[in-house]
This record gives sequence, C-alpha cells and structure tokens, in this order.
Amino acid sequence: MNRTDCIIRLEKKEDEREVENLIRESFWNVYRPGCSEHYVMHVLRNDPAFIKELDFVMEKDGRLIGQNMFMHTVIKADDGRDIPVLTMGPICITPELKRQHYGKTILDYSLEKAKEMGFGAVLFEGNIRFYGKSGFDYAEKFGIRYHDLPEGADQSFFLCRELRPGYLDGVTGVYQTPQGYYVPDEEVEEFDKGFPPKEKLKLPSQIFG
Repeated sequence: MNRTDCIIRLEKKEDEREVENLIRESFWNVYRPGCSEHYVMHVLRNDPAFIKELDFVMEKDGRLIGQNMFMHTVIKADDGRDIPVLTMGPICITPELKRQHYGKTILDYSLEKAKEMGFGAVLFEGNIRFYGKSGFDYAEKFGIRYHDLPEGADQSFFLCRELRPGYLDGVTGVYQTPQGYYVPDEEVEEFDKGFPPKEKLKLPSQIFG
C-alpha cells in the first residue's frame, strides 16, 4: 500500500450496513439527486457474478473509510467468443478524506489482488483523469465498445486496464454490464428509507436527472 495509516481487508458480514452507508454518503447528489449506489451494492452481494475474494474495505482509526469490489462479466467478441473480464465498483472514499490518495491506495491494492488471482482485464465507467493514474486507458483503444451506444457516440467514460499484458490482443467486441447494476428506482426509494434522511438536490454537475 502507499499509505501506512490505514488497513485494507476483505469485507465482513457485519460490515455490510456500514459499507452501504459509506457508499451512500460518498455518492449522494453526485450523479443524480440522491443516489442508488448503496442499493446496488446491497443487491450485488447476492449476485452470482459477485467476487467475494475481491470485496475490499479500507479501515482507518477503527472505522471504515473506503471500499471497492469486482464482478465477473464478458466481452461479446466480434468473432463469437465470450471473453471473461472484470468490472469494478462502486468504489468510494468517505467524503472528508477524498483527494488525499486513499482512493488510489485501495484501487491499486485491489487491482493487484485481481491480477494475483489471474484475471485478465478490468473494464468500467470512470474518469480518466483519476483512473489513468492507475494504468487505465480508453477502452476504445483496445477495440472494445460500450453496449447500447450508437455508432460514433462519445465513450470517453469507458475505461480499460489489462491485468495480464496482451490479454485483449486480437479482441474486438462489445462489453456487457452485469444486469445486477440495473436497479428499479422504486426499490432504491424503499431501501433508502432505512437510512437517515438526506435532502436530494438537483445540481448542474449531475449526469442523470
């Protein structure tokens, strides 16, 4: 790790609610009014594609300050093959400790663990300005397209990192987001009632309304 004032370990059953609240605090009003990521995490733990051995939390001074997790998915290759890959997230750091390198620390640690387990590549949606520092590049440079995007659409949000150099050599195709990431708004609303009330705000920086 790049820091010595925290530990990274696997998530335990007793951490689950604290992790969900951490995710909620981190994502609230960032991409939309409120957020859905804490419910996504709740759902994904029971998804067959969820990888328990790559479900990490970061702890500092006895409390959880960050987390990251991975899911199995595939690239539907143009030659008919299914190429096994990983996707990642939600990943977050508690808001008051953002931009202090904790995020990069848990990211790099978890990517190294995925590499040690033999996985070949990670694809997901993120900001190249942050994730590029950990070896990610635009997925289109690898010949991989994001599903359901029209021809010529901007996919600069779609990133890739090979964990095994050359793993995607000769592969072109379409990445498939695991279905578990798609959660109904009404289920999110019901789940969120179990957390302390927070005000939903519509902000200019948000991607979704």
